[in-house]
Parts: sequence; C-alpha cells; structure tokens
Amino acid sequence: MGMLHVILITLLCCSLAHCRGACAEPDSDTEAVAGQGFKLGCLSCKRRSEVQATATVEWHFRGKGEADFYRIYTYTEEGQNVESDNFMDRIDWNGSKRSNDIQDASIYLLNVTFNDSGTYQCFFNRILFYDNYEYSTVISKVVHLTVVAKATRGTASIVSEVMMYVSIIGLQVWLLIEMIYCYRKISAAGEEALREAANAEYLAIASEGKDNCAGVQVGE
Repeated sequence: MGMLHVILITLLCCSLAHCRGACAEPDSDTEAVAGQGFKLGCLSCKRRSEVQATATVEWHFRGKGEADFYRIYTYTEEGQNVESDNFMDRIDWNGSKRSNDIQDASIYLLNVTFNDSGTYQCFFNRILFYDNYEYSTVISKVVHLTVVAKATRGTASIVSEVMMYVSIIGLQVWLLIEMIYCYRKISAAGEEALREAANAEYLAIASEGKDNCAGVQVGE
C-alpha cells in the first residue's frame, strides 16, 4: 500500500499545485513507530511566487500531559540548531534546500520514542520583499503525533485499499464490456461482408446466365 499512497498523494499534490501555482500543503502523518524514523511534515506555500522572500523556522513541542510548549529546533540561513536535550542528535532538516525562501519546513525525527508523543508546532517567520516595503508574517502548523509499538492500519489506508480494488474491478468490467462490444461489432461487420460477397456472387451468376440466354437466342 505504500506505493499506492505515494501515487495518491502525488496526484493530490499535482492537482492542488495546478490550482495554487506549483505548491501544495498536505497534512503531516500523525502515527510513528517506536524505534524508527519519522517525518514531521510542515508546509506553507507562498501565494505569489514572483515576490522575493526569506524565512526562518521554529519547531515547538508539548508532550502528553504537559501544559506548555518549549522550543526544540530552529532553522535559519546560518544552519540548524537542536535546542532541547531530549531531541539532541535526533532531528535532521528535511525541508527546503539551497534557498532561504523556505516553503517546506519538514524535519525528520530519528529513533522515535514513546516520549515523543504529543503536539508539535511549526512556525514560519517569513519576510516578503516588495518594491517599497517589507512585510513580516508568522504562519504556524500543528501536528498531533502518536507513537505506537507497531504500525497500525488507519481508516485512510483501509479506504484507499477498498478504492483500489473497486477501481480494478471497475476497470476489468469496463474492459470486458469493450471486448464484447468490439467482438459484436467485428462479427456484425463480418456477416455484412459475407452477405455483400454472396450478393455480388449471385448478381455475377445471374448476369452470366442472362448473357448465356441472350447468346442462345441470337444463335437460333
């Protein structure tokens, strides 16, 4: 099902990108498996691509049962910085590269633990550069992460699989109908050709018979 998800997400992103100028903002996955890596997705599209901009990124975290967020990671033009001992050496930048105009602020969390369950908040601190002024804006995204011991199949996965099988069955039925239609059309065309050939042969024989009769009468 992984490839199917990639295809569906790619199609969705392409569709949204067509409407929003080559940028889409799909939600992040929300279930990680303990001991494995996990991508925390965070995207913020700049609505006008012709406007120059720069951005810095901050990630904040609030564990389950905790009241307050605290900053765990920052990314600027000078580089990345992990700001929490709980995440030291476990966060890697997975967003926009080779550009200060950041629109993808995703990070990759290594060696996920159950203590990583909680709410993550991503902040874009963006500056837009117009001809006569600069405009600063802050955009935030939230990811509610659950860490499990073993991957489970969510509702979206089940629905995707059902839709895949429905599509396959529908395609097969459609192909069968097309084959039957084409067979009947070819069969009808063949029968029509045989009838035309028979009629032509009959007319030829009849014409030859008339010619023979005319010759006999002339001879007499």
